[in-house]
Amino acid sequence: MYFTDRGIEELAERRGTEEVTLDWVAERLREFIDLNPEFETPIERLATWLARLEDDAED
Repeated sequence: MYFTDRGIEELAERRGTEEVTLDWVAERLREFIDLNPEFETPIERLATWLARLEDDAED
């Protein structure tokens, strides 16, 4: 298990039953970057990966 899996597990346990829109997720990511600008690159990579997920499956 990677260290980051702990955060993912906590997210699933605490908020796993909630339904949110991708607009909501995008706004939370913007807020996170505003508070933690040093994470701009990894968040950008995550957002791009999520945005292109279906495109990659079609290739």
